[in-house]
Amino acid sequence: FIHDVRRVIRELPKQRQTLLFSATMPRDIDELAQSILHNPARVAVTPVASTTELVTQSVYFVSRADKRVLLERVLRAEGVERTLVFTRTKHGANRVAEQLSRAGIRASAIHGNKSQSARERALDDFRRGRIPVLVATDIAARGIDIDGISHVVNFDLPNIPETYVHRIGRTGRAGATGTAVSFCDGEERAFLRDIERLIRQKVPVGDAALLPAVARTESAPRPASGPSEPTAPAADHRGLAPRGQHGGEAPRSPGGPSRRARSFRPGRR
Repeated sequence: FIHDVRRVIRELPKQRQTLLFSATMPRDIDELAQSILHNPARVAVTPVASTTELVTQSVYFVSRADKRVLLERVLRAEGVERTLVFTRTKHGANRVAEQLSRAGIRASAIHGNKSQSARERALDDFRRGRIPVLVATDIAARGIDIDGISHVVNFDLPNIPETYVHRIGRTGRAGATGTAVSFCDGEERAFLRDIERLIRQKVPVGDAALLPAVARTESAPRPASGPSEPTAPAADHRGLAPRGQHGGEAPRSPGGPSRRARSFRPGRR
């Protein structure tokens, strides 16, 4: 919306009072605000890095080709009621919504290429429970404030870490609990590291039982030598993982990679 913002600014008087609101404040947006404001006062409710404790987070290491199958398994798990799925592109949102519909899961896409009437219709269907899954891009989801979103799924991890905080904040609202599930392929691991650095915590690995068999090779690698770090227990995820089960790979033996890692290494059987 940068061109629209500048067009509006040109039409405003030089002497004016301006108030800007944003759920997150990435560096680019902060620089934009500084360029159009004079000696502004800044009010922040919570730090941008804050994630509410009411939202249970987890990440699945999975290849891009297996994300669709994993998404269907997550959406069919017990306790998943109303889900907002985030993709990085408009085309990706359309593709995911179409794939879910073909799989028998009612879903609609919402993004900037949709007409206003189409976006309003999809939001109304989602709000009223006529469709349980809404697939959205970040721009389209900025104004979404719908009660009862039980799950947020990051089908694509955002390349801006602050966006992750904004996305998972769509659930766990008004004192309710929620679940945020993220899919991370090999090219997105740097994004995950940036997110964990921002929120100052590790995102626990989800229940491996949900992964397609070939996708389990995408689990985060362990150091080749030295003591292994304890793996964080996989959270409940409101039915997505058994209580007390631990996520992540089995620790490697001193002689090299685990038997499971060797069995599923790409290119070998």
